[in-house]
Amino acid sequence: MNYQDIIQNLISWVIGPGIKVIVILFFALVISKVAKVFVSKAVRTVIEKSNGKIQEQKAKTLSKVFSSTLKIVIWVIAILMLLPEFGVNPTPLLAGAGLIGLAIGMGAKNVIQDYLSGLFILLEDQYRVGEEVDISGKKGQVADLNLRRTVIKDSEGIMHYIPNGQVKTASNFSRK
Repeated sequence: MNYQDIIQNLISWVIGPGIKVIVILFFALVISKVAKVFVSKAVRTVIEKSNGKIQEQKAKTLSKVFSSTLKIVIWVIAILMLLPEFGVNPTPLLAGAGLIGLAIGMGAKNVIQDYLSGLFILLEDQYRVGEEVDISGKKGQVADLNLRRTVIKDSEGIMHYIPNGQVKTASNFSRK
């Protein structure tokens, strides 16, 4: 195979599948950017309607979670659409990914439970950073709150890290 054949094969690939690859990547990029803006506005609208005001930390956390999840889904779909252009059959990959996902889901059950519990804590506005609470027998001020865990600083200055999946009862003393 000489240089002319290589260049000719490259040109024929760019004209055929190459354009399709560029279009798929372009649309994935545009859709992920638009989705991020849409999710952010949708979350703010829902929070405004439920509470009458925006709680900035809550809106940022929920927007970040939903937009990053949507971004991952968009790019996985784009990659699956690109694989046939490079001669790779995505069917066995999808089957293998399903089995791997099932295994990871079983192994990461507690982490998933923590994230889901954290999401409900934020959505239900059970407590916020700076409020005085009693969670899982630890009483103090909420120093940090994210989807994975709640950090409480007690009266002695000790920081308690509580996974949100272990929060069965939360008492909020700041909202009497």
